[in-house]
Amino acid sequence: MEPVKITLPEKEMPRQWYNVQPDLPRPLDPPLHPQTREPLGPDDLAPLFPMDLILQEVSTERWIDIPDEVLDVYSIWRPSPLIRALRLEKHLGTPARIYYKNEGVSPPGSHKPNTSVAQAYYNMKAGVKRLTTETGAGQWGSALSFACRTFGLECTVYMVKVSYEQKPYRRTMMQVWGADVYPSPTEQTEVGKKILEGDPDCPGSLGIAISEAVFDAATHDDAKYALGSVLNHVLLHQTVIGLETRKQLEMVGEKADVLVGCVGGGSNYMGMVLPFLKEKMDGSEIRFVATEPKACPTMTKGMFAYDYGDSAKMAPLMRMYTLGHSFVPPRIHAGGLRYHGDSPILSQLVHEGIVEPVSYKQNEVFDAAITFASTEGIIPAPETSHAVKAAIDEALKCKEEGKERTIVITFSGHGHFDMAAYEAYLAGELQDYEMSDDTIAKALKDAGVSE
Repeated sequence: MEPVKITLPEKEMPRQWYNVQPDLPRPLDPPLHPQTREPLGPDDLAPLFPMDLILQEVSTERWIDIPDEVLDVYSIWRPSPLIRALRLEKHLGTPARIYYKNEGVSPPGSHKPNTSVAQAYYNMKAGVKRLTTETGAGQWGSALSFACRTFGLECTVYMVKVSYEQKPYRRTMMQVWGADVYPSPTEQTEVGKKILEGDPDCPGSLGIAISEAVFDAATHDDAKYALGSVLNHVLLHQTVIGLETRKQLEMVGEKADVLVGCVGGGSNYMGMVLPFLKEKMDGSEIRFVATEPKACPTMTKGMFAYDYGDSAKMAPLMRMYTLGHSFVPPRIHAGGLRYHGDSPILSQLVHEGIVEPVSYKQNEVFDAAITFASTEGIIPAPETSHAVKAAIDEALKCKEEGKERTIVITFSGHGHFDMAAYEAYLAGELQDYEMSDDTIAKALKDAGVSE
């Protein structure tokens, strides 16, 4: 009988995060101050982040120790299992071997606590009383709420309004852990009030919610801001995913040929890929396939340029793939993938052809999710379902070509709080959105973004 669950002993859990910055093909372009457009220094970030996280953001050390207090919390669910998708393989009739790294086993049900626990710890250590943040579908908001409750911090979450309405139980989950949750744009901040004056029915976006959370933190001395993706220190914390996966594959004598994952800002996918990057740079034929919605095609149709991280232009400018900071995506159910920009690290790897981006429509993603749930039993989150779709496509290519390959899915979270999305799919009510080149060009022009 072939092994299905490959589980590391707890003593094998990574004790250090891997920092990719010393090993990138070229250094990242520096983030710029939103007002002066000059390169940011550590002091510029101090109003938003504790110094430990700022130092991680700019560190050139290859390995950074994980604090014991963080490891203690990680041990609730880490190491997470790597699972062989034998039933999916059989259903597809593919010679490919498909594995998925199940990050849905964490208390909030996604990969997000890998960084929320670390961020809450460093803020607690710095004497911070409250953290503010944004959330799309709610995975990040629930992860930060969990982490804040663990370390005794208050938590304020600005949840994108369309997701606030679509996913009430994810909101309740945050409230169970003690968070205050508001539908963004809100009347709580000057940023939200201004947007609602112009568009009272605005569905919200991650860019808007970030603006509100940053404004809240910047105007209260006892609060700091926490971001769930994009930034270097967030990707750093997520590398536990790939570090564990490498060891688990070695346990069964496997070598990854294709790594697939979904991308909103890039944290779960880069958490998997970055520990494998040096292998690729040394000549391995391993492929990195990153997926996103056609409704928010940042990597596949966006521009690689400096842009603001939020709609109100309060966050730093970063060189990244962007659709323009004022872009508001359609009301798709993959709320965590409705962000106008991407991680600078991921963006650079896409720009250099190291990561291959692909985009999908909403219904074909849910088709793949139903196939996965029907064979493997786990219902994936709408975001994760983009990765499942890519894995199925890659497995079917193997079938057509008669080639064996090892495909690894970054299974970023389960979909137990996304039943409204599945209900709409089963009723045939999901709409497919695809952004035209003209629409994207106008969004970039309106945002003043140019190469």
